[in-house]
Amino acid sequence: MSSLGAPDQISTNQIEIPVYNNANQTEQKQCQGEDDNDRFDYSQRAQWLRAALLGANDGLVSVSSLMMGVGAVKEDVKAMLLAGFAGLVAGACSMAIGEFVSVYTQYDIERAQMKRDMKNRNGNTEESGKEDESEKEKLPNPTHAAMAFTVGALVPLLAAAFIKEHKLRLGVVAAVASFALVIFGGVGAVLGRTPVVRSCARVLVGGWLAMAITFGLTKLIGTEGMEV
Repeated sequence: MSSLGAPDQISTNQIEIPVYNNANQTEQKQCQGEDDNDRFDYSQRAQWLRAALLGANDGLVSVSSLMMGVGAVKEDVKAMLLAGFAGLVAGACSMAIGEFVSVYTQYDIERAQMKRDMKNRNGNTEESGKEDESEKEKLPNPTHAAMAFTVGALVPLLAAAFIKEHKLRLGVVAAVASFALVIFGGVGAVLGRTPVVRSCARVLVGGWLAMAITFGLTKLIGTEGMEV
């Protein structure tokens, strides 16, 4: 039987159906999240971290040194506490005012420069205004600096309040202040992702120097004044 013709050639359209792998997408999102965390700019924390730690360290070192200086020439616990409380109030006010002046002076300079840059580019004042508000929201609050100073200053005050014996009181103030300095230095290092040991040592040595110098000079001046 003869062939009637060539076999019919049937052409088929190939349709590609994309298949999404949910597991791969989840892994990609997790990797992207890890990359975002790795790229996180810890300098964004610098403003509020600087204000908080600076205030706490200033309050602790200032009031501790002040109390050690008064304790060098006065054995009365009341004199030490009054001097420490006066240092707390004066330091908190000074910290708040100083932070307010320095921060807003810098903000005004940056805002003026930003406006000049925007004007030179395209004169888009609306975008400049949005950037002004964004930068203003990032500024540290002077009240927070004063509160941080108060927290640091309360440490030596509370440590000395219930100790009547003079030398023991001085030792307790120095010991508690040293412990608090290590804590503040460690917290700052952890939040800022900096070496912990180096940060703690720097803060601790600075506090010791401040207390030792204040105690020694006050003792020297007070002794010479009594002799005269």
